[in-house]
Amino acid sequence: MTMTTHTVRLQLPESLYIRLQQAAQATHRPLDDVLLHAVQVGSPPRWDDAPAEFQADLAALDRLADEALWYIARSHKTEADMERYQELLDKNANGILSAEERDELSQLRLEFDRFMLCKVQAAALLRWRGYQVLPPETIISPGTLQAH
Repeated sequence: MTMTTHTVRLQLPESLYIRLQQAAQATHRPLDDVLLHAVQVGSPPRWDDAPAEFQADLAALDRLADEALWYIARSHKTEADMERYQELLDKNANGILSAEERDELSQLRLEFDRFMLCKVQAAALLRWRGYQVLPPETIISPGTLQAH
């Protein structure tokens, strides 16, 4: 059975072209294959809806090879980091947080947010690249923390 193909000339915005080209390089596939895949299943997951302070980190994931994305998607915060974060959240909820601890909590919150957003984006990119990935809520270990 022969499949009929057609050539289409299409003008893409430069930002989309660059993202698709980076995906092709990262997956070692021809750009035509990546473009066809994008048409069939949609474009790679967007990162530009994330808060501005995280966009550069998320955008950088587009260029990573699959192995690096798997590493990020499967990564976990250390137990010590999670315990310290929870301790600071508890102190904050009880109104006994010092100024130094408040700064530490703000920094940890930013780090945890960046960490979780990168995990979710890495998993989304892997799904877009055709891999079967567990739902993000089963990948994210800090999700068990209680925010106060």
